[in-house]
Amino acid sequence: MTFQDLKLNTPLYNAIDDLGFTSPTPIQAEAFSIVASGKDVVGIAQTGTGKTYAYMLPILRNLKFSRQDNPRVLILVPTRELVVQVVDDIEKLAKYINVRVLGVYGGTNINTQKQAVVQGLDIIVATPGRLYDLAVSRALQLKSIQKLVIDEVDVMLDLGFRHQLINIFDILPERRQNIMFSATMTEDVDDLITDFFIAPERVSIAVSGTPLENIEQTKYSVPNYHTKKNLLIELLKDEEQYNKVLVFVSNKRMADRLFEDLDQFFKEELCVIHSNKTQNYRLRSIEQFREGVNRILVATDVMARGLDIDNISHVINFDTPEYPENYMHRIGRTGRAEREGHALVFSTEKEQDALERIEKLMQMEINLVEIPETVSISEELIPEEREVIKERYNPTKRRLDEDAPGPAFHEKKEKNKKVNLGGSYKREIAKKYKKPKTRGDKNYNKRNKKK
Repeated sequence: MTFQDLKLNTPLYNAIDDLGFTSPTPIQAEAFSIVASGKDVVGIAQTGTGKTYAYMLPILRNLKFSRQDNPRVLILVPTRELVVQVVDDIEKLAKYINVRVLGVYGGTNINTQKQAVVQGLDIIVATPGRLYDLAVSRALQLKSIQKLVIDEVDVMLDLGFRHQLINIFDILPERRQNIMFSATMTEDVDDLITDFFIAPERVSIAVSGTPLENIEQTKYSVPNYHTKKNLLIELLKDEEQYNKVLVFVSNKRMADRLFEDLDQFFKEELCVIHSNKTQNYRLRSIEQFREGVNRILVATDVMARGLDIDNISHVINFDTPEYPENYMHRIGRTGRAEREGHALVFSTEKEQDALERIEKLMQMEINLVEIPETVSISEELIPEEREVIKERYNPTKRRLDEDAPGPAFHEKKEKNKKVNLGGSYKREIAKKYKKPKTRGDKNYNKRNKKK
């Protein structure tokens, strides 16, 4: 397929020629007609596959010239660096189109951005926090938004932007096209799609570029976390074979737990990255792993998905990913440049369904290998693996001995047994002088007192 097959307009063709592009990437070719149709779209593709142009080509082709001040297209990205990058890409693509583009993000003077917004714009690229601040201050009106694009949504949710996104959804027009692009599919992303998208079309190019023929794949059936850990330690002891190992885990908590357990065995050979680590810490860990200072890197899907590191000998899936596309992303880190790669996956009984979906996507069965006899099989379970039995609230349930005091019962002290009847002064006076039997007998109290 060439760009001529997409039936673009002349200004876009001229811009593409200037950029030197000849044919669209797979995600651009697959997503173009769906985005152009106005339907909600969810695109899954690796970083660097041209996702920005995948949604901007159809948007720019259909974006009519307008003099109105309020933006019609909103693009949300997680970081200021991506704001700058996306704005730059749009400006290159819209070189011959009369369109106004503005990027806004936190950490800079908001008043300068307010002045820029007032000048009028067609497309705004923003981080969620700064966009919401501008909207709440009334400097930015979102009533004319026709298309909402959420790029790198998995990173956005992992960085804790879910509440900001929901707040933004609340102030956007209900009638709009939602376009979401992500490199990985997670439960949080899936929940967001379910809550806010209307029958979205899905485009997945995750398998593209993963040379399965170069990667030897192995699976282990493992009962629990601690046995997985023991198996991993046993494998990693072979420093010659496992000379550059990327270990994937499902979440930040698991990354920290595994790092602590491995640290006592591998010390300086080990490093970890996830979104709770500082930027400097992450960059240092990646650089040390790239240069071979650290032999083992423990990482989550979101943080490792942009890594471009050569000569990774093994990718070990410590957790079986819920979404098969994520597995393809993971193992694509090894076996590059026609080198032989190795991918291992550890699966518990609960993870077997996810493993079957992976094998179905690849249309092949992964080779099963028995756990070595030297590996200790543990029966200990981590909190996430323990079965939680919750009893529903039962208001009619009673103790066996209803008259028996409860476990917190104790006798009150004598001074605390007094009952507050109120009005103590009047009560004592009434007790002392009595009350007349009749209203007219004024001498009753006197006579009674003499007795």
